[in-house]
Amino acid sequence: MKSAIRPTQGDSAPVKPELWRRIYERLGPYWKALVLAVLLVSVAAATQPTLAVIMKPLIDDGFSGEYPHFVWLIPLAVIGLMFLRGISSYISSYLFAWIANNMLLGLRRDMYDKLLHMSDADFRRGETGRLLNRFTVDANSVTGLAAEVITVLLRESLVVVALLAVLLYMSWQLTLIVLITLPISALIARYFMRRLRRINRETIGMNAELTRVVRESIDGQRVVKLFDAYDQNTERFSYVNSRLRRFAMRAAIADAALSPLAQFTVALSVGTVIAVALHQANTQGLTVGSFAAFMAALGQIFDPIRRLTRIVSSMQRMLISAESVFMLIDHDPEKETGSKRLPEPVKGRVEFHQVSHRFPDADRDTLSSVSLLAEPGQTIALVGRSGSGKTTLVNMLPRFIEPDAGHISIDGHDIRDLTLRNLRSHLSLVSQDVVLFEGTIAENVAYGALRDASRDEIRAALDAANLLEFVDGLPDGMDTQVGENASQLSGGQRQRLAIARALIKNAPILILDEATSALDNESERQVQASLERLMAGRTTLVIAHRLSTVKNADRILVLDNGKIVEQGSHEQLLDQDGRYAALYRMQFQDPEKISDLKEEQ
Repeated sequence: MKSAIRPTQGDSAPVKPELWRRIYERLGPYWKALVLAVLLVSVAAATQPTLAVIMKPLIDDGFSGEYPHFVWLIPLAVIGLMFLRGISSYISSYLFAWIANNMLLGLRRDMYDKLLHMSDADFRRGETGRLLNRFTVDANSVTGLAAEVITVLLRESLVVVALLAVLLYMSWQLTLIVLITLPISALIARYFMRRLRRINRETIGMNAELTRVVRESIDGQRVVKLFDAYDQNTERFSYVNSRLRRFAMRAAIADAALSPLAQFTVALSVGTVIAVALHQANTQGLTVGSFAAFMAALGQIFDPIRRLTRIVSSMQRMLISAESVFMLIDHDPEKETGSKRLPEPVKGRVEFHQVSHRFPDADRDTLSSVSLLAEPGQTIALVGRSGSGKTTLVNMLPRFIEPDAGHISIDGHDIRDLTLRNLRSHLSLVSQDVVLFEGTIAENVAYGALRDASRDEIRAALDAANLLEFVDGLPDGMDTQVGENASQLSGGQRQRLAIARALIKNAPILILDEATSALDNESERQVQASLERLMAGRTTLVIAHRLSTVKNADRILVLDNGKIVEQGSHEQLLDQDGRYAALYRMQFQDPEKISDLKEEQ
């Protein structure tokens, strides 16, 4: 599988030629604007050598008084040329910016589409900072620098070619001296190009690390404060920040050295040109005007050559960023192995048959030959210590994790034969880590495929989740913004909002993953009442550490080291006096609590 996470590091992997093709083939839809921009750049480039050509008649004939109309003709020509250059440069710059931003729009759209279809395993690698960096830094670099590279390469190359033509026209002998220095400049540029490529790869990786460190500090700011981890986090940030500064300085040194070295080689040729020109003036009749025009053209060629050498750095940043962006775009989506749909109506009979799984690099199986059957409408509880495989097991039902052996079926249909969308449309999930999105309460309840649900349906779901009274008490009601990460809501409210979202989906199969473990007793009672309404008539798989929440389950499975070691009802498992009973005693060591719980039964 192609990696969407780590770009190639080091200088051992050269930039592939097809990167150029892939970058610039995205210009296809905007070819009309590109052609116009290129024409305007050509016009702007053509004006520059013309200014040098004007020098010969100006000096040879303008000051002699032989052509009096030169008094107004040459100044008007200069003004006209500069005006034409300014208009052409302005419009071409606007067009290139328009093209670059439309390229960025398309790139980010393709990246986001691939991001949504990445497998759960890709996200579990935990390199969120690198993924975010691709959207915020790399995509901008590709499109922005692509426009800059086109503009500079095209304009400055045309200027250099035109000026060389002027130089050849004025004196081919002097021009030959200039041309000898070009291979030397090319060799210098090649050396620095390779160095800048390596530095830019390292910088991209460290930028992603900076994003991760800052994001963790934002998400964990309360923990940082409570555990007095200011110095520790500052130290981590300072390390990454200083590494970025070091990379930036290495790039700046290479970039800064490139132009002076290239210019020095040109300066050597200029000195030689002046010596030869003085000799020609004495022996071959080289006019002052011709020499002035030659030197004017030669003087103008320095800037475009300098810009062409400096664009090497931009090209390397663009190509390295393009590597990173296209790694994500080329990444394999999660496997779509099925093409069938579950026959309606879905009853919700769920069967795990001899399911096994081992995570990469693990020394033992997470699950080993696990089988269970949940009849329609039954509630199956999964209990056991942390790491026993409960979450891995339920995550196989929506195919977030694929079993290494065995199979899972719904109503007798292997879930691998179903399309992912169809499979997941019949499942609902409420977990301890509630995910809510920026927007209103109504938008979070009627989310995704249910976004067209009516206001009455949303109210009914909120009412069933015991949240309607709270929502109606808000100034904006269901249109209240929940804030980033639902910061405006308490833990219990967020949990009930997730339950309302599951209620409105009305899926026949429900997964509850520690849905009440992070709540206080009062919030737990409210959420538990909402859950009981949600579970009614649905096949439910419940993961719970609090055994009091699963005592009414139809069957309780006790997992240990990836295997089912006990199963039965709450009373049956207590009578067996095995692991479940031991867990039960650990949680209810207070005899009064045990007595109260037995009375509730």
